[in-house]
Amino acid sequence: MAENKSSKKSVKVWSIIARRELKSYFTSPVAYIVGALFLLFAGFLFFSTFFLSRRDELRYFFELLPMLFSFFIPALTMRVFSEEKKTGTIETLVTLPVTSVDIVLGKYIAAFAFSVMLLVPTLSYVVVCFIFGKPDFGPILGGYLGAVFLAAAFSSIGVFSSAITKNQIIAFFAAFSICAVLTLLSNFAALLPPSIVPFVSYISTSTHFQSISRGIIDSRDIVYFLSVQVIFLVLTVHTVENSKRG
Repeated sequence: MAENKSSKKSVKVWSIIARRELKSYFTSPVAYIVGALFLLFAGFLFFSTFFLSRRDELRYFFELLPMLFSFFIPALTMRVFSEEKKTGTIETLVTLPVTSVDIVLGKYIAAFAFSVMLLVPTLSYVVVCFIFGKPDFGPILGGYLGAVFLAAAFSSIGVFSSAITKNQIIAFFAAFSICAVLTLLSNFAALLPPSIVPFVSYISTSTHFQSISRGIIDSRDIVYFLSVQVIFLVLTVHTVENSKRG
């Protein structure tokens, strides 16, 4: 009984933090600017293919989505911890009767949720494709499923990068660098010694995203994205714990 009460309390705490964080996104002009720019670039990628190449598909959009997310998700998450560290409110947060896991999980879920919301307006591209053509629905569904996994992984990286510094610009570039490297690794695999190519390809997010976006659901791809989330969330919890002790 005691464990059940503790579990319910924990869920309630992180959900309160998540709602608070998500609300802050909707009151921040930065989030709206980032969202508008994302949709501007995403729209260009889709409509340039649709009208210029006359292809009723989202393949080109999904091919470049990892790089778009590499830039825009760090821009959304850079303030998650950094702003609170700069203003000093993080000190109040860590002294409250909440665990570091609650804090990190709440902030992460809010960042992930808002990142997924960026994709919602792009569903209009699917409607356009079906109005003017007959696209294959499998790759479209796979592309959006892969995008959700990608958003989850990059959000965890962004939250971690924000937790290690009070400077939002540094947090952005740290997250962008990690996301961009993971995205582009597979592109440079051919230049590396053959013995390490399989490893490099495996740790590249593009390899796993492209696999899912083709409509191929492989457990190895799911395990990869879950592993990235767990690794960076654990690192973030450890960073917050150090802040408490400091």
